[in-house]
Amino acid sequence: MQKDQLLTRRGMLLAGAAALGAAGTAGVVLAGGAGDSAGTTAPAPGPQARQAPRDSAFRLQPLTGYGPPRAAPRRLKVRKEPILQISGRGRRMMLTFDDGPNPEYTPHILDTLAKYDVRAMFFVCGECVVDNRELVARMADEGHVVGNHTWTHPLLTTLNRKQIRSEMKRTSDVIEDTYGERPQWFRAPYGAWNRAAFQLGAEMGMEPMAWTVDTTDWMEPGTDTIVDRVESGAAPGVVVLSHDAGGDRTQTVEAIREWLPHLLDSGYHMTVPSRRV
Repeated sequence: MQKDQLLTRRGMLLAGAAALGAAGTAGVVLAGGAGDSAGTTAPAPGPQARQAPRDSAFRLQPLTGYGPPRAAPRRLKVRKEPILQISGRGRRMMLTFDDGPNPEYTPHILDTLAKYDVRAMFFVCGECVVDNRELVARMADEGHVVGNHTWTHPLLTTLNRKQIRSEMKRTSDVIEDTYGERPQWFRAPYGAWNRAAFQLGAEMGMEPMAWTVDTTDWMEPGTDTIVDRVESGAAPGVVVLSHDAGGDRTQTVEAIREWLPHLLDSGYHMTVPSRRV
């Protein structure tokens, strides 16, 4: 990404953070079991950025179609800040990947996860799901959790409530059609949350999920830098943010092949949230 593009996007993120008031703390979510509750505080995540797509094909037309009526999701308590840690015993961590699926990079990440029998979370964009349904179906088959990352990856703080609802609902619909279940987790693009996003997510049965360790792989800092950020940030309860789309993710693909076996050998267990009944 060119320097002026980065500066422009950074300005958007700062404006978005100012608009939403930048939440200072967030809770934890139980992963891999039942019985614990959210509520422990942790540092708020910094903003993420997403490289602009290189061609217009990335902006797909909205999915249209007709099917049986969907059951209304269970309404959740409206949070004031996103969850960014997981609870549970032992050295548990959670891996998350945003902006996909992408036919060039997502399969390699899935292959690495399968090699080590690891489950992860994928926060997908609805427009990317349409042309890559087989990858979302593979995520379901291999036990990964798929979350909602909006349809077109907009800065939510610049949209009105109706537009935010459309971005979220259409994405949940296409995930259900492809993955087999409606998503129970939502992540705001750029980490830019606002009241409407929290309220609408709760209405649609989705908890807000952020992160604790940002690889900043979207900046393409180099494979070694990405590896170092994950390994130095590893700790019980950490949620790692990476990307499997939105730009050249070659470094991300190479990095996970290095840091994942290292963390597993160090005694870490990669997990995903338990599904709410």
